[in-house]
Amino acid sequence: MASFADLGLSVAAGSLTTLSPCVFPLLPLVLGGATQRHRAAPIAMGLGMVATFVLLGVLLGVLGDSLGLSPDSVRSASAWLLTAFGVVMLVPWLNRQFTLLTSPLASSAQQASQGLDAGSLKGALLVGGLLGLVWSPCSGPLLGSALTLVASEGGAGRGALILGLFGLGAALPLVAAAYASRSAFGRVRSWVQAHGEQSKKVFGACLLMVGLAILSGADRWVETQVTTALPDGWVRLTTSL
Repeated sequence: MASFADLGLSVAAGSLTTLSPCVFPLLPLVLGGATQRHRAAPIAMGLGMVATFVLLGVLLGVLGDSLGLSPDSVRSASAWLLTAFGVVMLVPWLNRQFTLLTSPLASSAQQASQGLDAGSLKGALLVGGLLGLVWSPCSGPLLGSALTLVASEGGAGRGALILGLFGLGAALPLVAAAYASRSAFGRVRSWVQAHGEQSKKVFGACLLMVGLAILSGADRWVETQVTTALPDGWVRLTTSL
């Protein structure tokens, strides 16, 4: 079962990946002449990104099920990871060290994408599939938080849903930037440069609080209170996801 909080965190984490100060200003270079050569190229990039994360979610979910780990152990480990990622996002030095660790992955993905033609729909789809890896130095803690949400309960369907929403969150700003006017993009870029780091710290604080809530059992208490207050129809809808 994936709660609306998990789904919301996944979309927000994906969006913050693309809207981070080290990614968003570079989108015109990423898109390049692809939009001019084929109007639908940015959409293909977005679909490629979503597809890659869906596949990653399925693989991680299946792996979690096959290992047969204790749910309580996975829950505790996931809580510690969420807490750790929150701290990494809040402490600049730790964030820089994490970036250095993930840089080789980004370099490999960048080399793999150099031979692709982003102006064709097939090439744009493949480039989109690699963008998440190219941006890994900036998205590491954010992607790690989404992976942790999948690992906390496992399941291929849950993994595909959570990481698919992460990919969707990352793809939406990409596609919007491709079709936005130059002045609109400039305004958003100015906002990102002024508030991007603050947004990451707010999200880091949220991850930290979620991790601590799970470790203390407070999340189950909150879930019980919310479930009691919600109408029966709404509860059936949320538990069916």
